[in-house]
Amino acid sequence: MTCRNFIISHLWMLLFILALTSCGSKKRVALPADFKGPKELSRLYGVRITPDDNIFLYNEGAKWLGTPHRMGGSTKRGVDCSGFVAIVFREVYGKQLSRSSADMLKYNCRKVSRGKLQEGDLVFFRTGSGKKKVPNHVGIYLKNGKFIHTSTSKGVIVSNLSEPYYTRSWITGGRVK
Repeated sequence: MTCRNFIISHLWMLLFILALTSCGSKKRVALPADFKGPKELSRLYGVRITPDDNIFLYNEGAKWLGTPHRMGGSTKRGVDCSGFVAIVFREVYGKQLSRSSADMLKYNCRKVSRGKLQEGDLVFFRTGSGKKKVPNHVGIYLKNGKFIHTSTSKGVIVSNLSEPYYTRSWITGGRVK
């Protein structure tokens, strides 16, 4: 067998193997029963959800809407802001974040200005007293100025960065590394 024939026969074999293995390679992922479509999510969040948006982020957040606040909580019976953010990031992005908002900013993020925020970035605030530049509240940026977080009085809700309370208490955005 010549070198040329050897190469040709091996190329054919390789093509045959690729054809066999690629036929069934399109895996279909079954969506959970509580998975919501763009129309329902748009209604829930008050923003238009498009194919460019991370529908998994919006779905995971929607599962938590209305969950009451509970300091140190990390279940649907009650969750605090950093617990909520950590759970959503683990479920949507497969990333493990620190458990406090201050540590999330310090160890898991690089700072991002308000004008450069992208979907999935974290938003950090200093509510109440304490060191001005050390956050004690965190949420997840969605789009169009909206973010999802756990409010101490209303539980998991969607708010707008332009609300006076969040404008006053804003520290920075954070892009998870």
